[in-house]
Amino acid sequence: MTDKKSNITGIILAGGKNSRMGTNKAFLEIDGTRMIDKTMNIYSRLFSEILIVTNDPLPYLEFTHASIVTDIYKGKGPLGGIYTGLFYSKNPYAFVSACDMPYLNGDFIEYLAGLSGKHDVIVPQLAEGYQPLHAIYSRNCLPSIKRLLMLDKLKITGFYRDMRVLGVSGEQILPFNKDDRLFQNINTLEDMEKIQGTRTRDQG
Repeated sequence: MTDKKSNITGIILAGGKNSRMGTNKAFLEIDGTRMIDKTMNIYSRLFSEILIVTNDPLPYLEFTHASIVTDIYKGKGPLGGIYTGLFYSKNPYAFVSACDMPYLNGDFIEYLAGLSGKHDVIVPQLAEGYQPLHAIYSRNCLPSIKRLLMLDKLKITGFYRDMRVLGVSGEQILPFNKDDRLFQNINTLEDMEKIQGTRTRDQG
């Protein structure tokens, strides 16, 4: 890894209700490591500032090198979380990911960070669409996001039309995503069981 990206903040969105899982997904273990710990380890190597956006701060107080912030506009989903993270960020850019992505790749995040500068959004763009919860955003996005929040239009990519967007193609992503898991997230116990089952087969 190169030096920490002093102009980029790492934001973890951990404000979900976890209604489908029934427990705090960030603290679930994959291969004996909590997802939040893996994410924090990657972020600590890459970013000089880390923000955790959550409406349940207590479980995250152990992460003393991160700042914990709560949603400015409650009940607005991931888009509200992105807004809150960018609002509190001290840097002009921020990498945003959800707390339930077990296969984050530090090298790929660093690759995305290297593309920042001329764009407001640097986002992976697959055949099935954008991956907005694994992307870099500029604080220039704040006014457009706020406008959508006020209208209760919560589709994350809804503000993209106002911004300078750089889509990162599947061809660019491939070297970092050989096993096609990079953007996988965990929403249900079934998702968890699939990952654990795949890991068991891989090791068998």
